[in-house]
This record gives sequence, structure tokens and C-alpha cells, in this order.
Amino acid sequence: MKKRFIFSLSFVLITSVFLAACGNNDKNDKASESKGSSSDTFTVALESDVTTLDPHDTNDNASYTAESAIMEGLLGFDKDNKVVPVLAKSYEVNKDSTEFTFKLKKGIKFQDGTDFNAEAVKTNIDRLADPESKLKRHSLFELVKETKVIDDDTVRVTLSKPFAAMINNFAHPAAMMISPDAIKKYGDKVSQRPVGTGPFTFEKWQHGEYLKLTVNKNYWNKDLPKVHNIVFKPVPENGARIAMLQTGEADFIYPVPPTDTKTIENTDGLSLVTKPSLIVKYFSMNTMKKPFNDVKVRQAINYAIDKEAFLKVVYNGYASEAKSSIAPDTQFYAGQTPYEYNIKKAKQLLKEAGYPNGFEATIWGGNSSDKVKMMEFYKQQLDKVGITLKTVPMESGTIGDKIWGVTNAKDADLELYNGGWSPSTGDADWGLRPVFGGEEAFPPNSYNTSYYQSNTVNSLLNQALQTSDTAKRKELYGKAQQQIWEDAPWVFLAVPDLIYAKKDSVDGVVMQPSGVMDVRGAEKK
Repeated sequence: MKKRFIFSLSFVLITSVFLAACGNNDKNDKASESKGSSSDTFTVALESDVTTLDPHDTNDNASYTAESAIMEGLLGFDKDNKVVPVLAKSYEVNKDSTEFTFKLKKGIKFQDGTDFNAEAVKTNIDRLADPESKLKRHSLFELVKETKVIDDDTVRVTLSKPFAAMINNFAHPAAMMISPDAIKKYGDKVSQRPVGTGPFTFEKWQHGEYLKLTVNKNYWNKDLPKVHNIVFKPVPENGARIAMLQTGEADFIYPVPPTDTKTIENTDGLSLVTKPSLIVKYFSMNTMKKPFNDVKVRQAINYAIDKEAFLKVVYNGYASEAKSSIAPDTQFYAGQTPYEYNIKKAKQLLKEAGYPNGFEATIWGGNSSDKVKMMEFYKQQLDKVGITLKTVPMESGTIGDKIWGVTNAKDADLELYNGGWSPSTGDADWGLRPVFGGEEAFPPNSYNTSYYQSNTVNSLLNQALQTSDTAKRKELYGKAQQQIWEDAPWVFLAVPDLIYAKKDSVDGVVMQPSGVMDVRGAEKK
């Protein structure tokens, strides 16, 4: 298997940032002067559409990619994966990991002219920490007890319990700052009217067609941006994305289908790039619905799926088999014994569960070429054990409404969901709690689409939250992964490589292991 570029990663923390640098205004001036020039518009073709521009209420990578060009957080990670200040000048953590004090950079304004200061930070953190807000990323900040303004440039966040990994949560894209005036003015509709401190400002959004951002002429880092406009286009069909790159209609595409990597490699002027990810591909089973409320049925389905064939058919070898509910590069990963491909064992378990002749079920998933291929693969595999699977592809907004628009778990129509998850903090807590954290993580609050409820797992995750002892956290998260594996609320499938492509003349885009792109430094040479 040949790959043009390969990047090795160990434990990787997510969300790269660009630090302030000294410089002149030439680049910003040139970007401003070239307004309207197609050569200064950077176009990205994505597999799915942006669904929201509110980072506090986001659950998809396409949206975070766009949002991170408009907004910024207090913290981020440098190229060596160390926590660094972004909008904060510095920070301190007390020995118990219950108090986080941030000194803020001065002179920064939001794109609507509002001052970035301690009151602005408090508005954002309080919004995230409020359980009544029903924001999708609330769980990252549910331990926040108080956000206190010390002075105009100093803010202190106090937690109700110790949590050593909390500093990573502040670097998560969910913690990006929105203008307090915009939150007050637009309310929930701030998702359609984003205002941040980043290098690009919102210009126009035609849902299903394109999202256009334009240069922030007053951006505090005068070295950025390097292009005047960025345009994101949803292109679910694989061949169409590749054609756009070949013809010059797009400068950057993600993802590249594994079966089409040679097309990129054999095209002059284009580069293929691959790197390991923190993404785990799965399909969840609603454990509150028959027959998926029986662990034997869930384990049977795990045995009925040929993971090796899945890696070849769907990923052309650009992936590895999932051996836990989190990826190997996630902190506190604990590998489990895989569910081998065993039709005989699957049929026996179905018989013991009272389904000797199988049953009918429906799986929901995205409508991109790859996701449709995945669901067709499941259908063929499960047919061998008597399970008749109906596949229902949907565009991202529709599936979001059908899953996260349901407020009562008992009313959920969802049976099976073809999904993927990556912990954008790089820590096991965010890899496990949002998707396996019991009733508190049920949609619409979070991402527990299996409606999985385990007192054992809940206890382990809560204990891990309350200790800053690294060895103890490793033990607790290891036990949680083992229990989740045995309970099998997911069919554990693959850890795919990130595969993307760009013009050789393009530089400055950073692809995160979570699948979120940082396009703030994008340039066309």
C-alpha cells in the first residue's frame, strides 16, 4: 500500500491553532485588494454539509471546520501537541485541578466590534455550563461550578469536582468564543449568524450548496489570513469531489475514497495525504428496543460482520480493525479481544436469544457514497444470519433532526445508526462519556445513540472524573472499555486513516486526527 505522505502520531490532542506573530499588514492588505478574485478564493469540497455555526451546539466535523475559521478559544495546541494560549495570554491550574485562571490578551475585538474580555469569556462558559441550555457540548463543561470575573483581563473557572483533563476541554473547538452581543441579539439563531474573533467572517450560507467566509480585516494576528475568501461546498458523491479537484473547481477535498487514491496519485499537480485518526467507525444498536435490548443479539451481530472484509471493501486497507470503543492514539486506550468473524457463533447466539430465523431491522446513516457502501455491506453480511436490513441514507440535516430532535428516549424511532466518533480532546473521557454515559448522554443532550445504560460504566466514568491520578484514571477507563466491549452496544468496526487531497500549489491547511480541518492558514501559492 503506497501513500504519498504518512504522518505518525502517538497521543494527539486536537485543534491546532495559529499563535500571534509580529508582522506587517501587507498580507491582509493584499487579501483585501483582491476581493472578488477567484484566485484568492480557497474552495474546500466536503463529504457532508455544515449543519450549524454554533460551536457550543455542534456534533459534526464539517461544522467545526467552518466554525474554527470564524471563532477561537482561550487555548489550543501547538505543532508539538502542547497546550498553548490563544485568546488567553497565560493560564494557571491549582494542584487539585478544580480552579483554572486565565489571563487574557488585550486589545482583541469580536468581528462586530464587541470587546473580548473576561465578561465575554464568562458569558460563553456560563452558556456551555448551563444544563437548561440543552447544548450538545454541555457535557464538556457540566463540572463548571462558577465562572468569576477577577478583572477585565482575568477570569477564573471553578469546578465542582477535580478533573485533570479539563484543560484539554478548554482547547476543544466547543469552547470557542462567540460575541456576547451576538448571543444576546440572535439567541439560538446565532448558529446562523456567527460572530467570533477569527481571521474570517461569515458572509453567506446557501444550505446544501455552499458556505462563504470572507477576510476579517481587523484580525489581531496580522500574518493571517492569506486568502480573501473561503468557500465550503458539500459534495456527497465521491467521484464529483475528485473531479472538482482535477478541474480546479476545488483546492482541497476531504475525504478521498480509499478506492480512488490512485486517481489522485496519478494526476499531475495533485497531492494525496494520509495520516492516522482518532475516529472509530461503528454502528450503534438501540438497546432500549427489541431485539437489541438482548446482549446476545448485539454480540451475535458483532460476530456476523467480517471486519477484515469491511476494511478491504470500504477502506481499501486504509484502516485498522477497532479493538476498543476508542482509537489507539487516544489517552488511556485499552485494547480488547476482537469479535472474530464467526457465522456459526452468531447464529447460535441469535437462537439462544429467541431469534433462530433472524428478524428485520432498519439502519439510518449519511447519504455519501462511502456511507451508502458501508450500509450495503452490513446488509449483505447480516443476511447470512437471517437478519433482513433496510438501509435508509439521509442528508446530514435530516438525520440530525430525526435523532437529536427527539426529546424522549421512548419516542425514538432509531434502531441502528451508522456513525463515527472521535474524542476531540484526545482524552478517554470525551471518547467514552458522550456516547456511553447513560441517560445523561441520550439524544438530544449528547451522542449516546445506542441509548446504552450501564451502572458499572457510569460509576467507572464518574470515578475517573474525580481523580487527577494518571494511573488510577488509566485503570478506570480500562475497566470501562472492557465492560462496554462485552455489552456491545455498538458493532465495533474500524479506525480509518484520514485521506485527503489538495493542489500542489496549496499550503497551510492542518488536518486534525479528529477529522476537523484548520483552514485559517490556507494559502494558494
